[in-house]
Amino acid sequence: MPAKRSQNSSSSVKSSPQPRQSGASARKGEPPSTSQDIRASFLRFFEERDHYRLPSSSLIPPSDDPTVLLTTAGMQQMIPYFLGRVTPPSTRLTSVQKCFRTTDIDEVGDASHLTFFEMLGNFAVGAYFKREAIAYAWELMTLVYKLPPERLFPTVHPDDDEAPGYWQEVAGIPADGITRLGDNWWGPPGASGPCGPDSEIYYDRGVEFGCGEADCAPGCDRCERYLEVWNLVFMQYYQDIDGTRTLLKQPNIDTGMGLERLTMVLQGKNSVFETDLFRPIIDKFATLAHTNYGENAEHDRSLRVIADHGRALVFLAGDGVLPSNTGRGYIFRRVLRRAVRYGRMLGLEGLFLAEAADTVIGLMKGHYEELAARRDQIVDIISTEERRFNQTLTLGMQMLTRELDALEKAGKHEVPGELAFKLYDTHGFPVELTAEVARERGMTVDRAGYDGAMLRQQEQQAKSGHIFVREQEEEAWAKVSNGLPTTRFTGYEGELGSSAIVAMLVNGKPADEVSAPQAAALVLEETPFYAEAGGQMGDHGMIGSQTGIFQVSDTQRPVPGLIVHYGTMIEGHLRVGSEVRAEVDAMRRQAIMRNHSATHLLHLALKDILGKQVHQQGSLVAPDRLRFDFNMTRPLAAEELREIDQQVNSAVLANHLVRTEIMPYQEALATGAMALFSEKYGDTVRVVTMGASKELCGGTHVAATGQIGLYLTTQEAGTAAGIRRVEALTGTGAEMFVHRRNDLVSGLAGRLQTTPDALADRVRQLQEELNEARRSLAAVQRNQAREEATRLAASPTEVNGVPLVAAVVSAPDVKTLGEMSDGIRSRLGSGVILLATENDGQAQFIVTIDDALTKRGLNAGKIAAAVAERLGGRGGGRPNSAQGGSNDARNLRATIAEAGALIA
Repeated sequence: MPAKRSQNSSSSVKSSPQPRQSGASARKGEPPSTSQDIRASFLRFFEERDHYRLPSSSLIPPSDDPTVLLTTAGMQQMIPYFLGRVTPPSTRLTSVQKCFRTTDIDEVGDASHLTFFEMLGNFAVGAYFKREAIAYAWELMTLVYKLPPERLFPTVHPDDDEAPGYWQEVAGIPADGITRLGDNWWGPPGASGPCGPDSEIYYDRGVEFGCGEADCAPGCDRCERYLEVWNLVFMQYYQDIDGTRTLLKQPNIDTGMGLERLTMVLQGKNSVFETDLFRPIIDKFATLAHTNYGENAEHDRSLRVIADHGRALVFLAGDGVLPSNTGRGYIFRRVLRRAVRYGRMLGLEGLFLAEAADTVIGLMKGHYEELAARRDQIVDIISTEERRFNQTLTLGMQMLTRELDALEKAGKHEVPGELAFKLYDTHGFPVELTAEVARERGMTVDRAGYDGAMLRQQEQQAKSGHIFVREQEEEAWAKVSNGLPTTRFTGYEGELGSSAIVAMLVNGKPADEVSAPQAAALVLEETPFYAEAGGQMGDHGMIGSQTGIFQVSDTQRPVPGLIVHYGTMIEGHLRVGSEVRAEVDAMRRQAIMRNHSATHLLHLALKDILGKQVHQQGSLVAPDRLRFDFNMTRPLAAEELREIDQQVNSAVLANHLVRTEIMPYQEALATGAMALFSEKYGDTVRVVTMGASKELCGGTHVAATGQIGLYLTTQEAGTAAGIRRVEALTGTGAEMFVHRRNDLVSGLAGRLQTTPDALADRVRQLQEELNEARRSLAAVQRNQAREEATRLAASPTEVNGVPLVAAVVSAPDVKTLGEMSDGIRSRLGSGVILLATENDGQAQFIVTIDDALTKRGLNAGKIAAAVAERLGGRGGGRPNSAQGGSNDARNLRATIAEAGALIA
């Protein structure tokens, strides 16, 4: 269902509905019964009524939607259409959208809560409104799905006087069968956006699910008799961040019906987990765990968690979400770790979630074909993260169990925040998992203390980077853009253009004029400036007229449809409506294009050399370098990196023409074009071909691969679990790198009195000479140490009759101190030996005592601790042997001189 937000001024009005007689005749034939048929019949119903079918968008929202981490509703991809920023392919639309919500993640495991789900929806962009939406819903529910009309109960907003009339007219529902609820209002996913009243359809599951109270009706929070199955949202308003609402240009329709709930109703089940969407997954793991679903309440909960989380992980990984400690990556990590823990409670060991992946893909690949195509990557991502967590789970659980035992013994019922943070920071043990384990033992977690510890750590970490698109500016652009035409990008044709300023922000607020030296953000009717997207950095350059010059330092797309130029007025002034000349920094753009085209060749080389399972996981295309992230669980060998460079440079030397074509998305995929998991594509896409490389891409590129110049990999490293990164240079950047390295090699060869070609042999010769010199020096130091040990053993002092040798000596390390101590002890016999040395301002020392003296109470560990305390360092060890040290050796000689008093 679409998320709801209560309208504060509304009140709820409930009355117990009366049984109704059926008001519609059913079609012949049986209703769809499998989830696949239910999904297909929904889409078919609306396609037959001139609705254009949109594919599900990714779970990763587009980069220009900062309001949510993951796609939470079917209408998110419709927002640009509702606001008039983008022209839809049709004013009538339908889709089945992948959705993910985390608000109830801790409740997943009961009979109803989910994280991942599918949202069936039909949408109208000014094409029709309340009456038609209600008529479509009633026809589908009663004539296609054949739900008994007398068991369907609509609800409306208290202030909506139109919808009840349509329900009576279209469905024949009497006024007393329509419930008015104050929360029948749909608000935007973020702080601002389109909104409006809604009409929810509830299904009466029967009196056996009811509370028995006289006022039990749709919206009753005491029982589960009335189940909300469909929400019809009448999208009429735009809500500003301050809550102000204004009418949209045209009224829109947004509906959402959860496939899981609908399948539960049509299959006559009491829980979504009993439907064919979940039972194959549950039965798979019940078999692995040697149990049966329905026999043990604790086992059933674990099986439901694994079934939901297993589905969620497959779809997250399939859309390119990677585990990390921030953002959507943390959601992935949290879901996986929760699933692993419940698997352990069932007795499942090893990498069992890979089993979930194959089961889920088998169930869902009929509608989501990309799952089968990406199967290897999905399994690799899940297995790699599961393997990592298995290594920490046991240790973290042991530590948490010990701490909980201690807290219980002390009569405490709250886990300290510092402890919860230590478990997370040291062992990667999520605070949510700590809270869940604690809750099972009747305890809570000090979340305020945990948050405080997290904040202190964050404040200590270095912060860097600059974000041009600030939150307040995003809200301002969302408001300003309402009504503005989509900015036309002309940069494929060149770096110059003429246009008019249509909007601007100064100090984050809408303005009509900007003057030097103010910073601002400008929007033009059309622009040659490329807005940052797909890893390619935004363009720099100049925008100006006879009245002033604006220097562009970044180009972004903060809201769909608008290209925004950020920068500073360096001369004069500009006004909204001014005709201006736009000029991109051509040299910078050309450097970016070389690097961007090189990333396409690199992507193909990685697939050819490492395997087709390699997929891009992120990139940066800057003027001075390129960066390319891809899935791989091991470092690349030097031979592989050399082969990659050779393949890319071969494609450069071949000087392939770079061709671009615009074609339908599905046709592009059929030609073999590569699509990136994390990108959202429209119905038509731009295909960039250079030799054997063919990718969907909206960025700017060179005209032929020969323009890339030299390609050179400079670094390969890991960035996260299962993710490797290649950094590289092209063109003049690569040439300068080679020149610098050549100068370095020539300079070293000169200093070492050899030639560049013989440099390696010369270095090996010098290393051998250095090692020999070190061995000779060590032999001299050992001889000196033996002589000094002999001298010290000959003149010990006595403390209460116990021989003592305490001295600061010349020794390069603790090992030499130990050898000297052994020499003294062999000559001294019984006694206490305390030897210390100073190197680079740091102190090291050892203490040895023979076993006979330890029986009298002398303890080398305690002596070492006392010496270390006086030096401001650390020390300790066994009763007969200990050592220590300090970063500050200033008091070393005075401390050793007082050793007799210390031991006495």
